[in-house]
Amino acid sequence: MKGSKTTEEHRRKAPAKIRAAVITVSDSKFDYLWSKRRSLEEAEDTSGRSIIDGLKGAGHEVLFYTIIPDHEGLIVEMIDHIIGVYDPDVIITTGGTGITRKDVTVEAVTAIFEKSIEGFGELFRARSMEEVGGAALLSRAVAGVCQGVLIFSLPGSPNAVRVGLEIILKEVRHLVKHAKE
Repeated sequence: MKGSKTTEEHRRKAPAKIRAAVITVSDSKFDYLWSKRRSLEEAEDTSGRSIIDGLKGAGHEVLFYTIIPDHEGLIVEMIDHIIGVYDPDVIITTGGTGITRKDVTVEAVTAIFEKSIEGFGELFRARSMEEVGGAALLSRAVAGVCQGVLIFSLPGSPNAVRVGLEIILKEVRHLVKHAKE
């Protein structure tokens, strides 16, 4: 990886393993989970599962996973619950970042950010542009810090999750180090 001597030193001092939580925000997946009387493990959540697999594959710990509906208050309450009970380093959400009226994840998380990480959304859209062209404009992927916890909000499509996770996994340890200071 490229970087200055200071950046390289920070990376060396970063934690080797992060503690993460994953939230899928989706009315349809939430309805499926409950209407079909499925367990969370049986729910058809490709994007959430991809995040979990990617984190575990990189040697990180997943402390908590859930599916919730697109509801601004519920998203904030779930994040608050996870931070209070599980004390994660990172929370990654997937879904609810589009531009329809129902998509409220960005509004929910940005309202609780103490610091925004604008570069994440910019980099995500630049990478997405390479793959989906101008449709990347529809993405409102964001990241920030709340109570010392990094929060990344990714779109719900499996391809967007793959792109976002590649970006996150490259710098997450370094970012966690700074967020905890």
